[in-house]
Parts: sequence; C-alpha cells; structure tokens
Amino acid sequence: MTRLLIACAAAVVTAAAHAKLPPPSPEAAAKAAEAKAKADHTAKVDAYKLCVWQDKVAAHYRASVKAAGKEAKPPVQTAACTDPGPYQPPPPIEQSGAHAPAATATQPPSTPQPQSAAPKQ
Repeated sequence: MTRLLIACAAAVVTAAAHAKLPPPSPEAAAKAAEAKAKADHTAKVDAYKLCVWQDKVAAHYRASVKAAGKEAKPPVQTAACTDPGPYQPPPPIEQSGAHAPAATATQPPSTPQPQSAAPKQ
C-alpha cells in the first residue's frame, strides 16, 4: 500500500515539475533536431549492418547444408540491403525557407460577418 502511495506521489510531483518547464530556446530545439537526425541515421546504419550479417549467416547455412549433402530450401526473396551512406546534417533553418518573410498585405483583414440569431422553438 505504501509503495502505491509513494508511486502516485512521485507521478504527481513529476507531472507538476514537467508542466512548469519553459519552452526550449531555438538553439536547444535545433540541437534536439540534429540529435534526432543523427539517431535516425544511426538506426538506418544499424539496420543495414544487421541485414548484411543476416545475408552472410544465411549463405553460410546454405553452404553447410549443401556440404552435408542435404537439400536446402530456396531462399526467400527479400529487399536488398541498402547502404544509407554517410551522415548528412539537415540544412539550417535559414536555408530551408521556414522563416521566409510574409507577403505584404494589400488590404486590411476581412471582418467576420455577424451570424443571424437562430430561430427559437
């Protein structure tokens, strides 16, 4: 029972502390985006290496089965392993056009028209 109360209290304190955090600065957001891009690329490289090793293990298995004089099942056709290449960081925000200046206004913004009152029943 006390463990449950401690866990609930910890969850409440954590939620309250998380809710009071200020939004990240643009520099921190850019660093986080770069870290995410690096992590995504690392995951792609790891998947490529795994694919290559699986192909090597399958080829070794087929060779050992053939050497033992047994009939091996034909390999299942799968997608070829694709090398993701070297890491290329995303372009800076200034070059991506995300902060392009807005077009100059040629007329004032339109004002919403009042809605007619709904008929009473």
